[in-house]
Amino acid sequence: MSPVRALLRRPWRTAAEATALLTAAVVAFPLYWMLLGALRPAGEIQSTEPRPWTSSPSLDSFRRVFEQHAFGRYFVNSLVVAVSVVLASALIAFLAATAVTRFRFRFRTTLLVLFLVAQMVPVEALTIPMFFLMRDADLLNTLGSLVLPHIAFSLPFAIWMLRGFVRAVPESLEEAAYLDGASRARFLWRILFPLVLPGLVATSVFSFISAWNDFLFAKSFIISDTTQSTLPMALLVFYKPDEPDWGGVMAASTVMTVPVLVFFVLVQRRLVSGLGGAVKD
Repeated sequence: MSPVRALLRRPWRTAAEATALLTAAVVAFPLYWMLLGALRPAGEIQSTEPRPWTSSPSLDSFRRVFEQHAFGRYFVNSLVVAVSVVLASALIAFLAATAVTRFRFRFRTTLLVLFLVAQMVPVEALTIPMFFLMRDADLLNTLGSLVLPHIAFSLPFAIWMLRGFVRAVPESLEEAAYLDGASRARFLWRILFPLVLPGLVATSVFSFISAWNDFLFAKSFIISDTTQSTLPMALLVFYKPDEPDWGGVMAASTVMTVPVLVFFVLVQRRLVSGLGGAVKD
């Protein structure tokens, strides 16, 4: 069968593939434009006739980014916040999802509804109350003021998603483990945890991206101690109202994007299986 006839016999597949390619191009274009802006020399960036390519790529913008004496500190702070949020939220969400799925207790349904309602509240509406809360707890200008809010906001989604994975594990498996002499803790960490690991990876990706890209909390809670700033705050170093360094902004944004892409590539397979399990549930 000729390729043309095969395409005519499967027009729906051709349309689906074309739509997927078009969607991928639209999603990838901002990343391409960001990288292009980072590689452009200053003359092309300030040109009134931008082109979707550059004839003379330059690494000057990246050089200015890495020459910033505090950029490495910002990177480490962002990494500490993101990793802390991922580990803490994954552990708490796993234990909480197991509790609300395997045990029956008073106000269990009410608690689940509260988790759902918490996801509906805009983050911006809680920023001012959280600022006073952090001030009263003496956490302003510390990384703790960034870690705790992100854990709180990532938990409702993580718990709801992990409930499906815990529920998918048959109770007969738990009973068989107990008959073989396994304790509840041993079943929890040696049997149940590996089975729900894809769900934990899926929720960790969202937690990592949210904490890594956070600007609102970093701007609101890190007021005077710039040593506690994170990478999104580093963009302000290159943005000056009178003469913004757009090349530096694009280069810093590119550097910020690399860890997210690396993290996504590392957990891609488990992420796909985790999202598949969530949809199946």
